[in-house]
Amino acid sequence: MASPALDNEPQHTTDPSSAQAGSSSRMALAAKIALVVVLVAELMDVLDQSVVLTAVPTLQQSLGASPAAVQWLTAGYALTLAVGLITGGRLGDTYGRRKIFLIGTAVFTLASLLCGLATSTGMLIAARVLQGGGAAVMIPQILATLHVTFDAADAKHRSRAFTLYGAVLSVGAVLGPVLGGVLTEADLLGLGWRPIFLINLPIGLAVVILGRHFITESTAPKAERLDLTGMLLSALAVVLIVFPLTEGHTQHRPLWSIAMLAGGLLVLGIFLRHQRGKDTPLVVLSLFQNKAFSGGLSAQLLMGLLSGMFFMTWTLYLQRGLGMSPLQAAVAFVLIACGEVAGAVIAMKTTGRYGRRVPQTGALFAVASMTLYGIQISSRQAGLTLLAMTAPLLLLGLAFGTLGGPLADMSLAKVPHENAGSASGLFNTAVNFGIALGTALTALVFFSTTGGSPDAAVNRDAFTGVLWWVGSAFALMWALMFSLPKRADSQAD
Repeated sequence: MASPALDNEPQHTTDPSSAQAGSSSRMALAAKIALVVVLVAELMDVLDQSVVLTAVPTLQQSLGASPAAVQWLTAGYALTLAVGLITGGRLGDTYGRRKIFLIGTAVFTLASLLCGLATSTGMLIAARVLQGGGAAVMIPQILATLHVTFDAADAKHRSRAFTLYGAVLSVGAVLGPVLGGVLTEADLLGLGWRPIFLINLPIGLAVVILGRHFITESTAPKAERLDLTGMLLSALAVVLIVFPLTEGHTQHRPLWSIAMLAGGLLVLGIFLRHQRGKDTPLVVLSLFQNKAFSGGLSAQLLMGLLSGMFFMTWTLYLQRGLGMSPLQAAVAFVLIACGEVAGAVIAMKTTGRYGRRVPQTGALFAVASMTLYGIQISSRQAGLTLLAMTAPLLLLGLAFGTLGGPLADMSLAKVPHENAGSASGLFNTAVNFGIALGTALTALVFFSTTGGSPDAAVNRDAFTGVLWWVGSAFALMWALMFSLPKRADSQAD
């Protein structure tokens, strides 16, 4: 018989709704931590693509590097990254996106250590190539993980996650040269340029530890053996196309570069034909039947193209055309970064409601920025100050901030989860192809005018011409984004 005292005590029963709410809260926290982890990994990659640029003079003096060797410090990383992105994406689909992400991050971190310990130019270039290989395995898992973690049915949280991804991508690309200059000039512990690589060690280790605990593992439901023939054909096609685009223009487009490019296009055709007959292809060609994915991929290619064209020529314009010091040029980069942060915040709050109109508005902002900047340069010539160009630079940053995240979100929204890795690899490959193509086009739209001359007036005139090319690319992006969903909440339809 029960005691009256016991009868009066509170019953320690579990409320099912309360338990479910607690479990949902823990899952939400894990998803937020996973988001931070993958975005930090993305930031490491973006920074390392450009952080070396402002350290070049110190590197040359320290290692006795030739100009050709200095070029390979960036080209070696970029080429290896471009070669491995498609394969890296499919590896995640097949063997587990978290597992492959952690392996890629570990390789990237180890390569960063080897870069920091390099005692010769050859050793540094080899470490940079290994670093690019690690990034090629790591990076495709980021978009794929975001895609499967934040479901399209939850438009609000998904758009926020992808907007943050776009913000990190844009701000990291702008701040890379700034960070490289600050760390090199600080000469921490007398290490000179080495901290620009060694800073990745604690960050990479934290990403591996936290990623192992908080990223949910995901694979394609019917993952089978990897298509090795497809891997070799895709890698060969990328090398044959990207290498002459990145290196050929520095040698005035010799015959070998044209032949290599033609061979790359031929191998690409063979690769696509090979993929049609595969049950589990490296590239899922049915993805291109999705209008949003095809249009978004084309817009992403243009984003890379105009970035490669603008930032290289803009740096030369600031220092040669206006006579700015490297530090003053770094401040100009910071102005764009500030605009990007503001644009990312706006996109985070509005994309869920307005859909494609947000990135399309960003593209129009960019066109307006290019127009305003071109008018300023033409009217003020050598008298244009950093303060005077604040408005167009902030507007351009605002445009980049409202473009990157929403573009990725809506392009991948209707991609089946089992093909997330393949789609992510293609999306990242598109921007790297675009950067290579944009860099190559600088020979046509900028260096054909300057002829490499340091004359200020010549560099100002050449850069004014570049602005019209970049503005046209933004206008084309605006048109391509009509293929994206009208509203973010229609992504799950």
